[in-house]
Amino acid sequence: MSADLIPASDLVKVRRALLSVSDKTGLVEFGKALAGFGIEILSTGGTYKALKDAGVAVKEVAEHTGFPEMMDGRVKTLHPTIHGGILALRDEPEHKAAMDKHNIPPIDLVVVNLYPFAATVAKGADFPTCIENIDIGGPAMIRSAAKNHGYVNVVVDVADYARVLDALKANNGATPLKLRRELAAKAYAHTGSYDSMIATWFARQNGEDFPPTLLLSAERKQTLRYGENPHQQAAFYVTGDKRPGVASAKQLQGKELSYNNLNDTDAAFELVSEFSDKPTIAIIKHANPCGVAMADTLADAWDAALRCDSTSAFGGIVAMNRKLDKATAEKIGAIFTEVIVAPDADEDAKAFLAAKKNLRLLITGDMADPVAPGWFVKSVAGGYLVQTRDAGRITQADLKVVTERAPTQQELADMLFAFRVGKHVKSNTIVYARNGATVGIGAGQMSRVDSARIAYRKAQDAAKAAGLGDALTKGSVAASDAFFPFADGLEVLVEAGATAVIQPGGSIRDQEVIDAANKAGLAMVFTGMRHFRH
Repeated sequence: MSADLIPASDLVKVRRALLSVSDKTGLVEFGKALAGFGIEILSTGGTYKALKDAGVAVKEVAEHTGFPEMMDGRVKTLHPTIHGGILALRDEPEHKAAMDKHNIPPIDLVVVNLYPFAATVAKGADFPTCIENIDIGGPAMIRSAAKNHGYVNVVVDVADYARVLDALKANNGATPLKLRRELAAKAYAHTGSYDSMIATWFARQNGEDFPPTLLLSAERKQTLRYGENPHQQAAFYVTGDKRPGVASAKQLQGKELSYNNLNDTDAAFELVSEFSDKPTIAIIKHANPCGVAMADTLADAWDAALRCDSTSAFGGIVAMNRKLDKATAEKIGAIFTEVIVAPDADEDAKAFLAAKKNLRLLITGDMADPVAPGWFVKSVAGGYLVQTRDAGRITQADLKVVTERAPTQQELADMLFAFRVGKHVKSNTIVYARNGATVGIGAGQMSRVDSARIAYRKAQDAAKAAGLGDALTKGSVAASDAFFPFADGLEVLVEAGATAVIQPGGSIRDQEVIDAANKAGLAMVFTGMRHFRH
C-alpha cells in the first residue's frame, strides 16, 4: 500500500457497519455488540429481518440509498452510496468533496458471507437454482472493502467476529491497520475460492473434464512442523471435498501429524477403502504397503498383514475398513505404530490406545469410495500435471486367460486381491498374495525384475522371522502393475513359487511371456488395464 493510502493513524474509528450474511451464526450477538459501541448498522434482506426481530437497531440499505431492492434482490447493494461509502479515501480532498456533494456517508466495516453456492450444488440443485446462488453484490462489497482496508474492515468469516470486537474494545471503538490488512488478505482468498468453485462447476456443465484455466482453491488447515525433511517448510490445505480420509478425519489422540504422516495415512486409507467385503488391514511405510490382508476379523487380518513384512511395519501407518475393536488395538499396540486410521473405534479400543501418547488415532466416520471421480494433481517445475483419480477396477469378468492352464477359483480371488493392492504400490510393482493376504511386495524399482526379486527376498526374510521353512511366496499368486517386457520377470515369479500371474498384457513379447508361463505350468490372465503409480 502506498503511503498516501494509509490513514494518519493506524487506528480507524468504526462508526458505520454494513452486515449482509447468508450464514446467520452469531449474527445477533455480533450486531448487539456493534450497537453497544454506538455503531450504526445497515443491512439487507434476511440479515436485516434477523437483527430487527432481535431488537437490534438497524437501518435497511434501501432506506440508506433511497433506492429500493429490485429484480428479486439481484440489485440492492450495487449502488454508489454503498460503494462510495466503502471505497472513499477519507483523507483525500477530492474523495471527501464527492462524499459531501452526493451525501455518501462512510462505511467502516463490511460483514459479508456469500450465497451458499457450493452447498446448493452439493444438494443436486438444477442449473437455474445454482445460477441464482451465485452472489454478485457480496463479492463486489468484499473486494471494495479489502482494497480500501486502510480505512475499512472486512469480515467474511464468522470466526473473526470475536477478533473485531476485541479490537474495538481494546481501542475505544477503533481497529488497527494490522488487523485490517489480515482481514483483507482473508477476504481476497475468500472471493477467489468462491469464483474458483463457480468456474469449475461451469466447466463441468459445459462438458469439460479439464477446463482451459485450472483454478485450485484450498484452505490452510494447519502449518506443519516441517516438510518431508526438517529443512523444508510445509502446510496442510483442505479443499472442502467431503471424501472421507485424512483431510476430514477427527484425531482423537496423539501429537500433531507430520507431513509424512499425512501423506502415508492418505495412502493407507485410500488402499484399504478398495476392500469392503471382508475386514481388511493395510500397513503402510513411506507411502507403500508393507502388508495388506483381509480375514474374518480385523485381528486375523492384522496378523496376516504383519506377517508379510514385520520389520518394515515398525513405525508404520495402519488403516482398516471396519470399526477398531480392543482385540485388534492390543495387537497393533504391541509394536511401535505412528498412526491408526479407521472409520470408527469402540470405547474399549480408545481406552486402551489412550495410554500410548505418541500414537495418533484418526476416525474418518466412513470409507472412501474407490470409484468416485476426482482429480489427482502433481506439481512440476512451472506447472501442474492433472489427471483423473485411478478409479479403474478389474473384476473376474474382465480377465482373459492366456495360458493352457486356467486358474483355480482361489487363485482368481487372490489375483484380483493382489492386483487391487498393486494399484496402490509405487511402480514398478510386483505383489505376491496367498489366501487374501500379501506375502511379498516389491515397489518402486527401475526394473520389474528387481521388484520381483525384492518381493521374493522379503518373503524369504518373513518366513525366517516366522520360523517357517519355505518362503511365503510358495504357492502364491503374483500381480504386476504393468506388462512384462521380457520373460525374465516371469522366471523370477516361478523361482519364488508363484502358481498364477495377473498382469495387464500388451507387450510385443506377450507370447514369449505366455510360453514361459506354459512351460512352468503357471496360469496367467491379462487384465487389459495397467496401474502405474509414480
